[in-house]
Amino acid sequence: MKFPIGVQDFKSVIEGGYVYVDKTALIHRLVTEGKIYFLSRPRRFGKSLLVSTLEYYFKGEKELFQGLAIDTLEKDWHTYPVFHVDFNSNDFTIGTTLQNMLDAYVENWEKQYGFEGDARFSVGERFAQLLAHVHKQTGKRCVVLIDEYDKPLLDVLDTNYKTIDGNGNEILIEEYNRNILKGFYSTFKAADADLQFVLLTGVTKFSQVSVFSGFNQPADISMNVHYETLCGITTSEMEHTFHAQMDKMASKFKVSTNEMRQLLKRHYDGYHFSEAMTDIYNPFSVLNAFSSGALRDFWFASGTPTYLIRLLNHTQENLNELTGKYYDTSDFVDYHADIERPLPMIYQSGYLTIKDYDPLTNTYLLDLPNNEVKRGFATAIANNYLQSRLPVLSEMAQLVRSLAASDLEMLKKQLTAFFASIPYTMRRKDTEAERERYFHYTFYLIFRIISTYLVLTEKQQSEGRADCIIETPKDIYIFEFKLDGTAQQALDQIKDKGYATPYVADTRAVHCIGVSFSSKTGTIDDWRVE
Repeated sequence: MKFPIGVQDFKSVIEGGYVYVDKTALIHRLVTEGKIYFLSRPRRFGKSLLVSTLEYYFKGEKELFQGLAIDTLEKDWHTYPVFHVDFNSNDFTIGTTLQNMLDAYVENWEKQYGFEGDARFSVGERFAQLLAHVHKQTGKRCVVLIDEYDKPLLDVLDTNYKTIDGNGNEILIEEYNRNILKGFYSTFKAADADLQFVLLTGVTKFSQVSVFSGFNQPADISMNVHYETLCGITTSEMEHTFHAQMDKMASKFKVSTNEMRQLLKRHYDGYHFSEAMTDIYNPFSVLNAFSSGALRDFWFASGTPTYLIRLLNHTQENLNELTGKYYDTSDFVDYHADIERPLPMIYQSGYLTIKDYDPLTNTYLLDLPNNEVKRGFATAIANNYLQSRLPVLSEMAQLVRSLAASDLEMLKKQLTAFFASIPYTMRRKDTEAERERYFHYTFYLIFRIISTYLVLTEKQQSEGRADCIIETPKDIYIFEFKLDGTAQQALDQIKDKGYATPYVADTRAVHCIGVSFSSKTGTIDDWRVE
């Protein structure tokens, strides 16, 4: 089996004999039920392949779709003029890049259709005139496909990069690019009669930033239950298409086929894009895992979320204050660039996903989707937030080995050393509230990373909740932490609140661990185990 890693052209996938997870039934529904769409999905989730598939469909290249679902659904196979804009490959941190790129697209299309555009008009106006000309010339309405429409904004989001506008004034590139996109996308309202189909894809849905001002608002299918599986791989698709590959990996890892499926699920599954809660695997990571025969953090390693970390730093938001909460869609679907809220960006970028839906309040529980994202994102944030002199991920792996070996004395030494490695300038906090916040966030990041190796639960007990419960095949560890208290106080709370009661009948050894953390020294100063 050939895996189309890095291959985003549908024709190349089909003619090259690469494996293709058939999404054409959904594509047929898409093109027959509407006209102008917007789809948000994380990077490397198959948006470019979707756009390419639509391009060949509208060009009427029927032979490429033989044997696929759409082959039996589509009867007419009309041909339409297609205008495809791909923002993927450009760096928009240079002020003139976006304008030059759109000018080049429109000029090439004008040459292709023998149309002499008026240079006095903006690039958007020229494009609208071109669409009208092509419609009249061919007798067919036009198809416009825009891939990663938001990259010109994401590249410069929350930066101070500047350029010179057409009037000779210095301006932020973020604002400059936004104004250009506004003018370009306003085309679609003026050209409505000349359009057969429009799709814009991107990571983030920007709103209230004038990008879509004057634009016929597209139907946003990002959370539409009918199209939630348009990108990504479902559990049934995994089994149908990759059954043999999963069995092969099970043999290599010397585990059962069911265990292998659970490993893949924990590492790459967990995305949900509607209230239907259909499990979606990250396609980029899955294909790389099968191709390499390894379980690694492929998606996260392919690009670091620097703009998200910038936003978190800028707004002073903590990941633990954002996760594990129910939100209305208005809180995380649209990104309001004039409001300093990182949540929508984190969700739409794929670092948070829907984990539950409450129909009573029409709200959604958001959390990290899977182990790949937990380990990668939590580690990136920890490196930035703590700036430890010790490598965070390696140190967390050491902690896991100590827990697996039931070596609590070594665990204590490792945790103490790690906290001591954090520079004083990072852990110094002036107020009690800041010290409490730092204390909780540090432990949150540590145990989020540990949870990708071992089972970590936050179990609600009848009289409260333990700070942390970690389960291994042999042991159960119940932690209670105190800031500027005593380890004995922490142990007493475990007893008084009955945190260990649910494990009375468990055959595994139960360890109650009370830990005192000093705000003065910035590390552990007392540790007791029972």
